[in-house]
Amino acid sequence: MRPAGPVPSIFETLESEVRGYCRGWPTVFDQARGSHLTDEDGHSYLDFFAGAGSLNYGHNNPVLKRALLDYLERDGITHGLDMSTTAKRRFLETFRDLVLAPRGLPYKVMFPGPTGTNAVEAALKLARKVKKRPQVVSFTNGFHGMSLGSLAVTGNARKRDGAGVPLVHTTPMPFDGYPGADAAEPFAFFEQLLTDEGSGLDHPAAAIVETVQGEGGINVARPEWLRALAELCRRHDMLLIVDDIQMGCGRTGGFFSFEEAGIVPDIVTVSKSISGYGLPMSLCLFREELDIWEPGEHNGTFRGNNPAFVSATAALKAYWADGELEKQTRVKGEHLRAGLLAIAAEHPDAIVAVRGRGLAWGMEMREKDAANRVARRAFDHRFLIETSGPQSEVVKLLPPLTVSAEELDEGLRLLARSVRECL
Repeated sequence: MRPAGPVPSIFETLESEVRGYCRGWPTVFDQARGSHLTDEDGHSYLDFFAGAGSLNYGHNNPVLKRALLDYLERDGITHGLDMSTTAKRRFLETFRDLVLAPRGLPYKVMFPGPTGTNAVEAALKLARKVKKRPQVVSFTNGFHGMSLGSLAVTGNARKRDGAGVPLVHTTPMPFDGYPGADAAEPFAFFEQLLTDEGSGLDHPAAAIVETVQGEGGINVARPEWLRALAELCRRHDMLLIVDDIQMGCGRTGGFFSFEEAGIVPDIVTVSKSISGYGLPMSLCLFREELDIWEPGEHNGTFRGNNPAFVSATAALKAYWADGELEKQTRVKGEHLRAGLLAIAAEHPDAIVAVRGRGLAWGMEMREKDAANRVARRAFDHRFLIETSGPQSEVVKLLPPLTVSAEELDEGLRLLARSVRECL
């Protein structure tokens, strides 16, 4: 006889135990449009997760979908490795004309593989190749991916432990605002280590940083801190790598998150929303003089995702030909900030801080498990949010940049209700 109780699903019997998000959102999703997902039972969920920042333009954006369908219907190239294709040419021309040239950014474009960690691995490999030095500096609570090189510059202990091997040739330094760090002279100790022959620090090839640490807890670096880091790297012959995988493509307002600080990194990694449609795609951007790769020296089977080139081109033309999206993101960000501060004011003993930029915001809870309880309760109200921070103590909000004011208000109402019910 079959034992009593529900029959396990195919996800439970066949899929690996490594699955994560589905445990917090126990339903089967079937459709999506804009800021909403719908499960197979017809329930609609407001999505302030946006594919972990991969869907800045919303689910199944109709403009991007039309371009993609037209391309597929005419039998456009789908798999192209690094061959020259019309789809790649259109993307490169559009990216140059709408993103790089208006900002005066002197970058070559490399397609290293389909995901963000591929871009980070390429950036680290290139920096070490150029400087002929293995050491790289990273920052506390940083997150850069799950492959070994990316894990080595990631701060989270649980993620690092999963490597199973020593993670070497990296040195952590305190991120802006890290407890005990000197806000007035944030790099005094770092510079002392660089100049003291007795410090034991091998001279680094590069420093890698996020301007806003997403997985680390929505920790926002001040513009002056980023400028000081860029100047330190310049003085000491180190390359500055900005990981813009989650916070790029307009998430903080400007196309690149470092624009506000007025810096020009040597290397930039981009992924997640660069395809615009949630299709795998990543870029490694770097100054022209750093392009010392030999042909085929760094490659990968899926580094030429042509459907992603098509949707990326459509996204750039639709949203980056003028400054309207950037303006609207800042306005919506202030709207979201005000709503979160109101929730925090209602629970001053439970909520430690509200912080963010653009449409990336976090609300840090004093009790470490409270953020997880809030996220679970939000799901009960058909509202999708996640947590971040080293102990998942931050409620994290990443709505699509195309979210409406009404949807923002709805999300804030659902969040306020979830917080009240949990606290």
